[in-house]
Amino acid sequence: MIEFKEVEKRYPNGFLALNHINLNIEQGEFVAIIGLSGAGKSTLLRCINKMHDISGGTLRVNTINVGQLKGREVRNLRRNIGMIFQSFNLVTRVSVLKNVLVSIVPNMPFWRKIFGVFTRKEKLQALMALDQVGILEKAYVRVDQLSGGQQQRVALARTLAQNPKIILADEPVASLDPVTAKQVMEDFKRINQELNMTILMNIHHVDLALAYATRVIGVRNGEIVFDGKVDEINEETLAFIYNDTKEGRGVNHHAMEATIAEKNSIA
Repeated sequence: MIEFKEVEKRYPNGFLALNHINLNIEQGEFVAIIGLSGAGKSTLLRCINKMHDISGGTLRVNTINVGQLKGREVRNLRRNIGMIFQSFNLVTRVSVLKNVLVSIVPNMPFWRKIFGVFTRKEKLQALMALDQVGILEKAYVRVDQLSGGQQQRVALARTLAQNPKIILADEPVASLDPVTAKQVMEDFKRINQELNMTILMNIHHVDLALAYATRVIGVRNGEIVFDGKVDEINEETLAFIYNDTKEGRGVNHHAMEATIAEKNSIA
């Protein structure tokens, strides 16, 4: 579904953010991307929907060569790829429902965009997305009256309403407290399993990556240094991914071992 072949990303100042990336992501996978800040995690994610242009190699999404897309072709690609950010990117002074309906706007006729006219079917689509993340009762509440976790769920519902095949999530729980972060991760897990939707997530909290993802990709200095199942991760692997430091890991040895043991017992 997503294929990187020898992909490179070099910025105008000469900095090589991605180097020789070879990667295949299949339909329905839940992939966590971990590594130090500045390792290239966000760059890798944003190349998929062409927020960043690659400098070399080939990147394909559903056989489409992303590097060759321009204009309308890029917009068509992004309709099938939902993007969720740490900052939520919501309009806080309007209702939850109106924020979710924003995802439908690109597909609307021009005159309906101007006047903000939505059909009954579109409104039902937005309400169903809110129901999928458990906040249907907040549909007519202003966003600025919601908690951080609820706002992230609105952002997730907005993405679901566009009916994407892929969700890219860039540190979606970084600003949330531990309990709320787990609740939001549960939403991602349920959507992945129930809708067979591909999810790629950059995440600093390794404990959460191990608990909810099925595959982990470790990025170090712009290169993939680990790619495997959750139960293949150990302290030695983490030390290598993080340059033998614990910066940004958000994990401790006992918590990691407990998480892996729990997953193995379930399996």
